[in-house]
Amino acid sequence: MTALKVLVIDDSPMTIKIMESILNDLGHETVGTEHSGERALETYRACQPDIVTMDIVMPVVDGIEATKRIIAEFPDAKIIIVSAYGQETTVQDALKWGARGYVTKPIKAEELDKQIKLAIANND
Repeated sequence: MTALKVLVIDDSPMTIKIMESILNDLGHETVGTEHSGERALETYRACQPDIVTMDIVMPVVDGIEATKRIIAEFPDAKIIIVSAYGQETTVQDALKWGARGYVTKPIKAEELDKQIKLAIANND
């Protein structure tokens, strides 16, 4: 797989650092980060990423609303939800609104890699 441009959206600076490290190890480039869904659409427009990792629980604008906003303007956006264990219902809502997959925290490189590959391969 060629290197992908990834936008990471998560309210935890530690999770962002972990995600950047994993993505780098997988051969991808983090082209932007946000700590809230509030600026997710604006940053998506600016970065034009190949894929987005989106936390669900964030202040101001959560991951579900941010996913809706991105998909409304960019229907082909590939968004992978990052969730804590026990948020299955919320993950299902995100998938309903256009997310392509999800990984649970703590993030495992193999699972993230699998979800990225599935999201990129699924172009419907």
